[in-house]
Order: sequence, then C-alpha cells, then structure tokens
Amino acid sequence: MNKPKIALTIAGTDPTGGAGVMADLKSFHSCGVYGMAAITSIVAQNTMGVDHIHNLETSWVKEQLDSVFNDELPHAIKTGMIATEETMQLIKNYLEDYPTIPYVIDPVMLAKSGDSLMDDQTKQKLQSTLLPLADVVTPNIPEAEEITGIKIDTEENIRKAGDIFINEIGSKGVVIKGGHSADLNNAKDFLFTKDGVYTFEDERFDTKHTHGTGCTFSAVIAAELAKGRSIYEAVEKAKKFISLSIKYTPEIGKGRGPVNHFAYLKKVGLDDE
Repeated sequence: MNKPKIALTIAGTDPTGGAGVMADLKSFHSCGVYGMAAITSIVAQNTMGVDHIHNLETSWVKEQLDSVFNDELPHAIKTGMIATEETMQLIKNYLEDYPTIPYVIDPVMLAKSGDSLMDDQTKQKLQSTLLPLADVVTPNIPEAEEITGIKIDTEENIRKAGDIFINEIGSKGVVIKGGHSADLNNAKDFLFTKDGVYTFEDERFDTKHTHGTGCTFSAVIAAELAKGRSIYEAVEKAKKFISLSIKYTPEIGKGRGPVNHFAYLKKVGLDDE
C-alpha cells in the first residue's frame, strides 16, 4: 500500500467543528489526504460568533511543529489563524527551511460574524513575512482590501488587487474570492498567477450557512497541492468542493451554520483522485 499524501494545517480551533483546524482536517480527509494539525489559538466560538480567543505561546506552537517535522514531512502546509507576530516569524522560519513544500495561506482577519481576529500591526507583519512565501493566498474581498488598501467594488479593482499580490507582495498565486461581491447570481472567484488570470464561476446559493468556507476552500487547495496538482487544478477542485459544501449544508446551529465538508465525497467520491 502506498503511503498517503500528508497536509499540515497550522491554525486555530472551533469547538463546534465548522472552521479552523477541525474544518481543515475534515476537508483533507474528503480529498483523500492524511491531515496533521498544529494549534495556534484556542477559540471559543460557534455559529453566532467568537466569544473568546486564547493565543498559544509561540514556544508551544514550536513544540508542536518540531514534533511533526522530526517525524514525517508534510507534502503541503496550510495556515489559517495566526494571531501573533512571533508565531508568524516561527512559521516563516519553517517555510524557509523547507522551500519545496507548497504553502497555502488563508489570511484570517475577520470571523464570519465580523469579529476582528488580528490587530493592524499583526496584519502588516503577515504581509511582510508569510504572504511573499505563499504558493496560494485565499483572501475574500474584505481581506484583500485590508492587505492591498484598495476598495474592491469592481472587477477592475479585483484585478488591481491581484496584481499587487503577485507583483508587489510576491505571492506565487492568489485567489480573490467573490462571495462578498454584489453579484447576486453567481459566485465568481479570480485566480492570479505569473502565468495569467483565471476565473471560476458557480451558482450562488441562498443560504446563511457559510461558516468555515474560507478554511475549507484553502484546505482543499492544500490537499490537492500535496498530491502534486498544479495551482490551477487545485483551485478548480476547491471551487467545485466548496460549491457542493454550501449547497448541502447540514443546517447546524442558531446562527451562520457550517458548510458540509463531506458533500463532495458523497456526491462525487474519489473518482478524480
């Protein structure tokens, strides 16, 4: 039996299972990839919002990462919530030590409820340390606005923001997700790479249950890169995956419920693996 591909997520928690490392591990599993996880923050949250955040000491994060890397190297790394500058620098050191491992960053700045998860200084640190090392960055429109300083209210401005990520910040690829755009008929995402600009469109579903979409989308990209897929192929799969996850939400919680991390597995299976 061949050893499975491995994806490592470095992120915060969600005790209700809809976001963070819980969502990442479910998404890895649904893509046929073995998931590992290192915790950066313990977050008390649910579908109604974030109640408390306890950021782990950087030394604790380092101990977790040392345990992973001293035993088995992952085939892809994904980061989510990284709340302190010290932890960002720690992760940067690992990425520089293993430059051939694909890296996906979901620049988590705001919870779905609108709660801020990162202060301004930490946002600047993210831009200077981790974004230039990323194979793929997956901001939604508000996050892309925070990073680039551009008000994104037109397709032209989306393209300007993408250009900043690629040619000024130095990311290899960025997907600016259109879920927050004014287009009520379609959910259109833009992938920018050095090789060109690509768009992915799918139906926009009338549901409030979108908790964990960013975590899930970026986790699928990481899983596919772990298999050796190209950035385009990974994003293409992630778009299909998240669309089904939103279409067949489990309707859990009193607020913005989670997406269905197993919808793709049930509807499509692993025939494309």
